[in-house]
Amino acid sequence: MLARKLDAGATRAITQFFFDNDLYFRFLDRARARGIRAPIVPGILPVQNFQQTRRFAAKAGASVPQWLAERFAGLDDDVATRKLIAAAVAAEQVLDLVDRGVTDFHFYTMNRADLVYAICHLLGLRPREPQQAAAEDVSHVRRAANL
Repeated sequence: MLARKLDAGATRAITQFFFDNDLYFRFLDRARARGIRAPIVPGILPVQNFQQTRRFAAKAGASVPQWLAERFAGLDDDVATRKLIAAAVAAEQVLDLVDRGVTDFHFYTMNRADLVYAICHLLGLRPREPQQAAAEDVSHVRRAANL
C-alpha cells in the first residue's frame, strides 16, 4: 500500500502511532527491502488517557505493550500525574529513536498541543524568537545557494 501511495505522488510517509520502537525499525527494514527509499516519519502519540488510548489502538490495529499499561496503572483519576507520565514516556521514546538515527517526528496531538509543547521542552527544543528565526532562515538559504 505504501509503495502505491508513493507511486501516486507522495514524497514521504507518517506511520501509525506505536509505542515499541523496534516495530518502527522492523517496518522500516521491510520497506527498504522492497525498494522504498522515501522518508518514513515515526508517529508519536502522547498518552493522555490510557484507557482511551487502548480503545483507540484496538480500532487502529496498533499494539499497546504491557509496560505502558503498568506506567499508567492506578492513575485513572489523577490527570496531573498522567500528564507527567505521558510527557516522560513520549520523550523517552523520541530520545531512543534519536539515538538510533531518526531525525524527524510527527506528534499526534489529539488537540492537546500543551502536552506536545511540554514534550518538546523536555527534549530541549525551544521556540525561536521571530528575529532569530528570520536570521536563521536567511542563513539556511545562503548556505543552500552557496552565497
